[in-house]
Amino acid sequence: MSTIVASIPAEPAEKPKKVRSSGILVHPTSFPSPYGIGDLGPGAYDFIDFLEKSGQHLWQVLPLGPTGFGDSPYQGPSAFAGQPLLISPDILIKQGLLSKGDVADMPRWNPDKVDYGAAITFKNTLLKKAWTAFLHTPDKTMIENFEAFCEAEKSWLDDYALFMACKDAQKGISWLEWEPEYRNPTEKQKKALRLEFSEEMRYYCFLQFLFQEQWQALRDYAHEREIQIIGDMPIFVSTDSADVWSNKRLFQLDEKGHPSHVAGVPPDYFSATGQLWGNPLYDWDYHEETGYLWWISRVRRQLSLTDFVRIDHFRGFEAYWSVPAGEETAVNGQWIKGPCEKLFRAIEKELGEDLPIWAEDLGVITPEVEHLRDSLGFPGMKVLQFGFGDMNDTTYIPFYYTTPNCICYTGTHDNDTTMGWYQDQPDNVQDRIRRMVNADGSNAGHDFICIAMNSIAKYAIFPLQDLLQLGREARMNTPGVAADNWAFRFKKGDLHEGLARWLLETTKLYGR
Repeated sequence: MSTIVASIPAEPAEKPKKVRSSGILVHPTSFPSPYGIGDLGPGAYDFIDFLEKSGQHLWQVLPLGPTGFGDSPYQGPSAFAGQPLLISPDILIKQGLLSKGDVADMPRWNPDKVDYGAAITFKNTLLKKAWTAFLHTPDKTMIENFEAFCEAEKSWLDDYALFMACKDAQKGISWLEWEPEYRNPTEKQKKALRLEFSEEMRYYCFLQFLFQEQWQALRDYAHEREIQIIGDMPIFVSTDSADVWSNKRLFQLDEKGHPSHVAGVPPDYFSATGQLWGNPLYDWDYHEETGYLWWISRVRRQLSLTDFVRIDHFRGFEAYWSVPAGEETAVNGQWIKGPCEKLFRAIEKELGEDLPIWAEDLGVITPEVEHLRDSLGFPGMKVLQFGFGDMNDTTYIPFYYTTPNCICYTGTHDNDTTMGWYQDQPDNVQDRIRRMVNADGSNAGHDFICIAMNSIAKYAIFPLQDLLQLGREARMNTPGVAADNWAFRFKKGDLHEGLARWLLETTKLYGR
């Protein structure tokens, strides 16, 4: 007699993880929006849809915090807060916190550039109206969510909100110029300030709540489409920030609170006199005494917003360029030893091993920096423009890569667009590139995307400007130049079906 064995359906196989992936670098301020600056509204969701259609699984942003002087996301008033300018009025209208009439009378915006002055004035007016509406909202769930947010984030939110309220009371000037009771308040004075500015503090907490809600909704939307977000964390913070004002002991300051030494980098590819950033340097000995608690909190906060975090100027953890305060350039500085592995081992102890950190390891890189990066398992950056622009620098040329644990970029936010860069190259460099990609150079942005995709690098990232084949007029930032940065915007029709189809086919061709 034969035995009948019932067939057992096999369990569905797990979806294989992406070994090689690619994506686009673009900051939300660049998204199409009717309000003068890109935000977290419909334009952001359209961009996520484009990523999905074009087979991309990564989206890289610049720092998401509020901006300060010069509109740079790398010089803001907080290392923990979100950018209120990214709050979408369209979403606030849907929530009943704004009306369509509130946005009916708008300035005429330039669709290609952000006019930060006008955008800040207009959006601040809208956000004040939204706050007034919130104070009278019958939506109990929204109120409960707001209170829960304030409680969950109070470790940084309270000081940030108080700092901003005091800054308003002091007419926006740097905290170093505030009256003594504001500049260096005792605990008793701080308590009094919280009472005095309780309403103003609630407003700034409300803005952070709106940012958090809108950002997390967008991030959830991206995750549903198997898209991960790479954040960007500057190593240093601005002097005029809540971080320095409320944690002076963490920084190298003199008795009046001014930085004694400031951050920068020596002369390099970007500048013959180096870059004098002016940020206060950390007192790493004191950080070690505290168990690096501030850094642990900072990384934890960042990873609550993004899936990976690129740490800008990673080499500063091995050694940092220290320039005496008052110098006009970064030339007269010196390298000082940083915390090295101790910092990251402390973070791993709290947040777990295999930290999803990318190391921005550009500039003056030593074997010690490479050892630190590799011992931690962090992927480093390979920028194609650096390799092809210098015949002797093979570090950035794909066929010299020694490990896939890296990110291949066509360029970064600090580079010219690839089209603009290519047009500025001498004939011998242009000829070399044309022969290498077997093309005539008229599509240099796409050519470099193909080179990045074809590399052994685990990750390939390209600025949106290179996908759109834009020239130097679309450059995001020029290091060392104070004006006309961070303003690039693209239009809604730029991300069309044909472009998505080309990118999808290219992505499949190179196994990403």
